[in-house]
Amino acid sequence: MTARILVVDDIPANVKLLEARLLAEYFDVMTAADGHEALAICERNQVDLILLDIMMPGIDGFEVCERLKASKKTAHIPVVMVTALDQPADRVRGLKAGADDFLTKPVNDLQLISRVKSLLRLKTLSDELRIRADTAHTMGMGDLMRTGEGRADEAGQVLLVDGRANSQERIVRALKPVADVLALSDPQAALFEAAENVFDLVIVNANFDDYDPLRLCSQLRSLERTRFLPILIITEQGADEMVVRALDLGVNDYIIRPVDPNELVARSLTQIRRKRYNDRLRASVKQTIELAVTDPLTGLYNRRYLDNHLSVLFNRSMARGRPLSVLITDIDRFKQVNDTYGHDGGDEVLREFANRVRSTIRGADLACRYGGEEFVVAMPDTSPEVAAAVAERLRAAVESAPFMLKHSGEALKVTASFGIASRMGSVLTPDQLMKQADLALYEAKNTGRNRVVAAAA
Repeated sequence: MTARILVVDDIPANVKLLEARLLAEYFDVMTAADGHEALAICERNQVDLILLDIMMPGIDGFEVCERLKASKKTAHIPVVMVTALDQPADRVRGLKAGADDFLTKPVNDLQLISRVKSLLRLKTLSDELRIRADTAHTMGMGDLMRTGEGRADEAGQVLLVDGRANSQERIVRALKPVADVLALSDPQAALFEAAENVFDLVIVNANFDDYDPLRLCSQLRSLERTRFLPILIITEQGADEMVVRALDLGVNDYIIRPVDPNELVARSLTQIRRKRYNDRLRASVKQTIELAVTDPLTGLYNRRYLDNHLSVLFNRSMARGRPLSVLITDIDRFKQVNDTYGHDGGDEVLREFANRVRSTIRGADLACRYGGEEFVVAMPDTSPEVAAAVAERLRAAVESAPFMLKHSGEALKVTASFGIASRMGSVLTPDQLMKQADLALYEAKNTGRNRVVAAAA
């Protein structure tokens, strides 16, 4: 795992010690002697993670962290505060400033590397999602980034897995101001609950007498439904080996008993916010992909998607020796609709036509708006005879009932012409297949419209 890490500390010996440990793991290391230098480096360079001392001259680590998190350019960089301060109030203050984690001096080597790798894995995911979301902005789809923002101030949904009733009660009470907590003492029941319902965070208290809590953490990371669900584990003082193993498994954070309520709230809020941020990014990516391959007017796939998918279907048809047919249909005299009823009326006809296509074709068929009033249906594993039957059924569905224009209340009689072609020995490319279907459509138009014509074998 290569990454660029910035070490910020005003004591050269501390910097050299951390630098040596990180270089041994093949990280690219930069250093800064104070907060102002650190901020300047982050403005000029790509930084993947910051190890930040708190007690420094000029501006302290708390203020540096606040400034980093307040800037859009640097807010996504994970910050780990490395300090001799070990009071819960100091950790809480750092977390409220936006720090992602804490390491107490002298730094334990295994915890240092495990924490760093865990945060870098999360940043890799966030960076990829952020880049894709930025692409959506560039394409004029900026509204997608607001998906899910309404949840930002809602109470978090937390699943607590704790083997003891008294500690369950204390944790639920501490989190009550910021989260709705479901507490369970059975780890397998908790796994099922996490997979079936929506949570922002799972807290696993490692206080079971006859169960390894890391098994539950591993299972949560293995399931598709819970793979990105943040996990916070509560361990005993000195349980370094468990903490390291937990972080290696993908656990996001840990707290040492006795649990400070303020630290628990701060760490939980950090994970809840991160989960919701990544949920928004994933949702925007999904919607961006859908918009990129979907016609916004009809909801059918667009030509871009057809071009790619038809190539896949064609190659599979060739490899398996199975039939493949395509249907091209064009609404008859559509220009007259636009001229008479305007583009609003034309759009209504296109939407209704798409609905009839969608409701008539089979589940395996792929329907696309090819452009204007032209639509294409790709039919895998479909012989010419079956393709002709599908086309005729669609032709009848279009003709059978008038198209109602909501904005004018008028009923229009609409028909369409159809050309179909199937992969034969002489058809060697998807373009040739589409060309044959297009020629058949041209013949249907020229011989009376409202009919189905199959390309010659």
